[in-house]
Amino acid sequence: MSDSEATRPPATWVVVVALSLLLGLQPITTDLYLPGLPQMQRGLGVSPSASQLTLSVLVLAFGIGQLVWGPVADRVGRRPVLRWGLSLFVFASGLTVIADSLSLMVVARAAQGACLSAAVVCGRAMVRDLYAPVDGARMMAHGMGGLGIIALAGPVTGGFLATQWGWRYPLAAVGVFGAITLLFVAWRLPETLPLERRTRSMRPATLLRDWWDIARHPTFRAHALLTSATFGGLFVCLASGPFVFIDVLGCSRQAFGFVMASWSVAYLIGVALCRRMLVSRGLIGSVRVAGLLTLTGGLWTAGVSAYAALAGTVPGMYWILPGLWVYACAHGIHQPCGQTGVVASFPRHAGAASALSGFVLASIAFGVGALLAAAMKLPLWAGTIYPMTLGVCVGAACTAWVALHLVQRDGLALAPI
Repeated sequence: MSDSEATRPPATWVVVVALSLLLGLQPITTDLYLPGLPQMQRGLGVSPSASQLTLSVLVLAFGIGQLVWGPVADRVGRRPVLRWGLSLFVFASGLTVIADSLSLMVVARAAQGACLSAAVVCGRAMVRDLYAPVDGARMMAHGMGGLGIIALAGPVTGGFLATQWGWRYPLAAVGVFGAITLLFVAWRLPETLPLERRTRSMRPATLLRDWWDIARHPTFRAHALLTSATFGGLFVCLASGPFVFIDVLGCSRQAFGFVMASWSVAYLIGVALCRRMLVSRGLIGSVRVAGLLTLTGGLWTAGVSAYAALAGTVPGMYWILPGLWVYACAHGIHQPCGQTGVVASFPRHAGAASALSGFVLASIAFGVGALLAAAMKLPLWAGTIYPMTLGVCVGAACTAWVALHLVQRDGLALAPI
């Protein structure tokens, strides 16, 4: 398929499948190996906090990489960036499989994150290329429904592979998924950015001015903070969940895969609710409902933490899970709305806006990971549920404030630049 095919819109099913694969690559990369993370930690002979670096460094590289790929995608188009980024992603995935030390694993995971960013930034920008904001939110919700199905299968598959053959096999499966995504992009996805809407300059001064103008836009700030805050709380679950559920609560690796799958089911329910509410309540009204759900989930985890502290006991996982399910459901509403909102006002700079939003999200997640690692080392918190439950509570409070205040005030200030 020629890169010059920039004006013929692809079929709806092609967009949905492409979005599902491109955006689904992120949870596959972060989630699929998590059931084997304690196993990998012992295999490499490192501490739990050190093994978490394989997730934190991926997220940081993911954010920085978007600052590079986003402007390039606005200049040369989406398809060339996707071809190069996905090809390098598959190569980096191979390095994770053969890594025999933490240092090599961290380098390979950083390379994965930098290349993964090309897929995500182009997926989000592609929606703005093809659709107006409200239609784009509906299409993003469809794509994220596919993402949810992928996220549902990922941890279960990872738990099975880690249990049967060891922690390297989930890492190999990540590379296989990346190769499938690359083949679909090369086979079916046309270029979506018309020549007349491509930026003409890649000079650093121009890029910095564009990013400054984007960052000053109130709609961008509201939605970028929304996606970052809700992902920050989810990142707490991803980074601490294997150790809390497997080491503290005694789950098997396979059982933890199903725990993560249950989060994905809750997320899918949220995406389905989002599609319905976008019709009846609009984007801002949908975020308002999700903000209340997020707050409810955070209050539940706070209550579980308080009960554990007062009773001096470890609650069963079925006491913890309802709050995480409600949080994940709200996340399924926030993400389609927020990811559409960050690019809504920037038809000529959708890649740059998507990249800057992704950088903010990844930087916050990296900071959350650093704080979480420090919390897990505290004498009173080591080997407890508190780093996860209280971390989700803080993430829920921040997300609810953004959803119920900033987005309600600035979420529709859609004057384009």
